[in-house]
Amino acid sequence: MGAAVRNTFLCLLCATICAAQLRSPRIENLASSAAIPFVLDNCATENKYLIETMTGGVAVFDYNNDGLLDIYFVNGAPHPSLEKNNPRYYNRLYRNLGHLRFRDVTNQAGVAGKGYGMAVATGDYDNDGWIDLFVAGVNYNVLYRNRGDGTFEDVTERAGVSGSWANGFKPWSVGAAWLDYDNDGDLDLFVVNYVIWDYKKEAFCGEPGRYRAYCHPKYYAGLPNTLYRNNGDGTFTDVSARSGIGQHVGKGMAVAVADYDLDGWLDIFVTNDTVPNFLFRNLGNGRFEEVALLAGVALNDDGRALSSMGADFRDFDNDGRPDILVTALTNETFPLFRNLGKGLFMDVTYPSRLGALTLSRGGWGCGIFDLNYDGHKDLFIANGDVQNNVELYSSRRSRQPNTLLLNRGDGVFIPAAAPQLEASLAQHRGVAFGDLDGDGWLEIVVTRLGEGPEIWKTYPIEGYHWLALRLEGTRSNRDGIGARVRLVTSDGREQWNHVTTSVGYASASDRVLYFGLGPATRVRSIEIYWPSGVRQTLSEIEPDRYLTVRER
Repeated sequence: MGAAVRNTFLCLLCATICAAQLRSPRIENLASSAAIPFVLDNCATENKYLIETMTGGVAVFDYNNDGLLDIYFVNGAPHPSLEKNNPRYYNRLYRNLGHLRFRDVTNQAGVAGKGYGMAVATGDYDNDGWIDLFVAGVNYNVLYRNRGDGTFEDVTERAGVSGSWANGFKPWSVGAAWLDYDNDGDLDLFVVNYVIWDYKKEAFCGEPGRYRAYCHPKYYAGLPNTLYRNNGDGTFTDVSARSGIGQHVGKGMAVAVADYDLDGWLDIFVTNDTVPNFLFRNLGNGRFEEVALLAGVALNDDGRALSSMGADFRDFDNDGRPDILVTALTNETFPLFRNLGKGLFMDVTYPSRLGALTLSRGGWGCGIFDLNYDGHKDLFIANGDVQNNVELYSSRRSRQPNTLLLNRGDGVFIPAAAPQLEASLAQHRGVAFGDLDGDGWLEIVVTRLGEGPEIWKTYPIEGYHWLALRLEGTRSNRDGIGARVRLVTSDGREQWNHVTTSVGYASASDRVLYFGLGPATRVRSIEIYWPSGVRQTLSEIEPDRYLTVRER
């Protein structure tokens, strides 16, 4: 046995032994009982069109304000039309009926979509109290305004966010995020663009006469991303050029937002496929500075640009500074960048044991959430390879299980004891997090190419407590996106989190902040740092409940 193989084996063995010292949540796939017949149809063909590998966004949000989280799935469309000419290709909205039962309300709500869809972003851009939808795709982007009566209105053209350039060319958009980058109280829109693609010009990749494969990104020219400023009247202005965002050409995959330098302005992290990642530092004057290389998050510790896919920008070690998790393809590992402060990050992929634990997997959607509610945020990653050629890969490599890694609290992650999760072989893509059944414990919705979704329910751990915090901005944006929260439990432990819906890959999660309290029976204090600059404090909070806090 070689030294590298032996070290990896010993690391995995140690991690397995250590897992017994942490309490793993019981996790079960309840998709079959949830009555969701949706199938993610990527319309795979023998021509191996690149777009077939990339779809699969999902959103968890409460579209009708009944207190129950609903689910929206993005779907593909056939070649060469890329039009949803059959109901099998519709995007789908499922209303939560309670008790993890759902009803298809797509047609009633008017959100079947257009074209070949990729991603979805959720946010109340007009501050009317109803969450709106932005759907990104290959040949269409769509903004759906929530009317508040169970239906949505397509306001794309009127709002000015179709994505079409002056020459009529519509970039291939893969993701999006709602954020208030200028702190004016309105949510702005950041759209991630991938590469220039035309099915008529798709190159042949593979071995002629034997097999055809999906092409490497190097065969396609990259694109700049797009930033739209909310004008406050239902319209947006493309400020990509004046903000500096449009000056940087990449091959964007995912976007995550956080105030990494704690200066009061939201920053933007973008994963790029096989070229260096972007970190757009918000200068607070309407402009951004791209600092990924200087900050240490453009490349991995070996100086390589990876096939970066999904990302979450969240504080995993509770030191008050947002860190960055990136998913990548098999044999690349999933980089973890720890925020050191002063604008710098450190690659802790191997010290955290994430390197050895993820080397054999290809990751897409992901999230940094406390899934065993012990006060330390864990990592959930949806896995699956790009290629599906049996000539190239075994089915095990193409169809992979999801990953749940528990945070030991000392900078090290270990595999959870979750046998059903490990048996979930598929080409997973999008992931969204939220409490679907209202018990305070998170569920995880995962999409799968060519198959129905998975809905992973986590069950309460006896003796552990929780608190769910729903923020409502007044001077800040109504969703509270960008608000930072410090929570201290009765046993003196400190936690940090911030409000965002842009999580993972092509997907949107619930904006509610879920805190695991472990055995602590009380929350000593909560401090909220609103985007407006307001600081709000609460004290002596009872656990095991939802708490809505309105900005003073």
